[in-house]
Amino acid sequence: MAMGLLETAQKQSKMVGVGLEGLPTTLINEIIVKLDTETLCSVACVSRALRFAVSEALPLSSSLDLSAFSPDAQTLNHLVSRCKGLKILTLDCLRLDDSSITIFLGPHIQELNLLRCSLLSYQLLRSIGESLPNLRLLTLELSYWDLPEVFNRNLVQMLMGCSYLESLCLKIRGAEFDATFFRSIEHFLPKTVKILKLQPVLEQDVIRFIHELRVNRNILETAEFGIPFSPASPGFKLQSLSLVLDIISDELISSITNSLPFLIELHLEDRPSKEPSPVHDLTNSGLQSLRFCCHLTDISLIRSRHNLPVYFKRINDMGMFLLSEGCRLLESVRLGGFCRVSDAGFASILHSCWHLKKFEVRNALLLSDLAFHDLTGAPCSLVEVKLSSCNLITSETVHKMASSRRLEVLDLFGCKSIADSSLSSITCLNKLTTLNLGGADVTDRGLSVLSQGYSPISHLCLRGCKRVTDKGVSLLFHGCGVISKTLTALDLGHMPGISDKAILTIAAVGTGITELCIRYCFYVTDYSVEALATKRRLQDGRKPLRKLDLFHCTGLSVKSLESLKRPFFQALKWIGLGRTCLSGKRNEICNERPWLTLCMDGCEMGCHDGWHFHRPETIKVGS
Repeated sequence: MAMGLLETAQKQSKMVGVGLEGLPTTLINEIIVKLDTETLCSVACVSRALRFAVSEALPLSSSLDLSAFSPDAQTLNHLVSRCKGLKILTLDCLRLDDSSITIFLGPHIQELNLLRCSLLSYQLLRSIGESLPNLRLLTLELSYWDLPEVFNRNLVQMLMGCSYLESLCLKIRGAEFDATFFRSIEHFLPKTVKILKLQPVLEQDVIRFIHELRVNRNILETAEFGIPFSPASPGFKLQSLSLVLDIISDELISSITNSLPFLIELHLEDRPSKEPSPVHDLTNSGLQSLRFCCHLTDISLIRSRHNLPVYFKRINDMGMFLLSEGCRLLESVRLGGFCRVSDAGFASILHSCWHLKKFEVRNALLLSDLAFHDLTGAPCSLVEVKLSSCNLITSETVHKMASSRRLEVLDLFGCKSIADSSLSSITCLNKLTTLNLGGADVTDRGLSVLSQGYSPISHLCLRGCKRVTDKGVSLLFHGCGVISKTLTALDLGHMPGISDKAILTIAAVGTGITELCIRYCFYVTDYSVEALATKRRLQDGRKPLRKLDLFHCTGLSVKSLESLKRPFFQALKWIGLGRTCLSGKRNEICNERPWLTLCMDGCEMGCHDGWHFHRPETIKVGS
């Protein structure tokens, strides 16, 4: 919105024959205060007036979000040192070590989000506890260093120092489940914590943790009021619990529901390393016990296929009936791996949960179009629907979705029976911003239909759509609909019909594209990279590419190296070059573009889940 105002002001200033310097200072300042940090850094380069306005605005900012790129220590120091009243700090720490962070920590920080901490040691936990006594919210994404006792010791020190903590999110990426990582956390967790997210953790540790936490509260309540503690006591304030663990069982669910009756959000994902035993798994009884969490509005139960293809084999339609009847206030439901639940079970949630807005199902072998047959009669108003790898879903379901006029997100990744006939219904969704058709049976003709519609789609995934060719991409961008103007992120990965012709179309007329994935497109050559580099400049309203995925594009040669040098790709922040001829030129590219994050490991766009593989192995861990 603010950027739109800025562009409008710039156009108007040109019309009257003045530059941005000629605009009223009050107008510029009014726009500047509404921009995020990344945009501020960009507009500061546009003109002297904007650069001055940004320099004036930074010291007044109480929030600084640098998660969109990975600053080095020098840049971070330059920005943070100007923000005198900083209370909220969010950083991408891929290039930062402990010393880069600790110098900014102080009592003024109330919210700290440190993401992709490849170089940070566990010692930082202790520093946070010593320096941030007023911290309310903490998010830490740490790399696995195989030193759980060091982590635990520093974690205790941190929790003892942050006595006002309300939200705690700790993720250790790249680790197998370790029984000792979060040991003793229950003894030191501040009473003020309302939101708790831990990854990874063992089921038995969670059960023990909840039991000990309940016992400790019992002791505290008895000592303070002279009466025994009960689960319904207002002193127990945990409202959101999110865990990634080894197994979800009835015992775990029972422990949670008996001790955390005020839960509003419950997110559980398990990653079993072997097939769960019949006596130690989640069953219908476990789902039924969720009725005791009468305030629950958001639930996620996912059996991940991270380690091996396993399912919740002991839950059927009856379990879903019990869940939908006991938790009628649900607004968001995410279910994954329920192989024995049929249409009747899933439909019961759609028809019983009147306030349902988000509905996601993954790897449901028996889910078909019948679950959505009477969607017009359902009381809920869906905003987000994700049906991933549900092979029985066809275009008929999409036709039913057309009745959900509020739909903003439609994810049908892996639904192979979705065909061109569904796209005419999608064009009727005038609030749809995200569409995932990965692996669908759509063709160029279907994209032609999509190009004529009024859906303001900004994110489109066509990955694995093998019947889409260069012609389809051209039709998509040359239609009379709105998608050619609203599209910002496009995924064309694993598509054998895509070649240089499609990329040239994007470079020429895809003015809004900032994220482009063409991984495993074997017919893409150096010509495509050159076209993207030379045609996508900051001019005529074009938005520059910020992320580009070229993983396993074997048609590229070292000639493309010239296109990655300055002044090309001015705004590029991330690029995937693994399994290409350019992977051996990493040092040369880094020397030329120190701000560019290079991924050689095949991570998805931005390395959201793979960043822990990029840490330098020479870094040592503090004790």
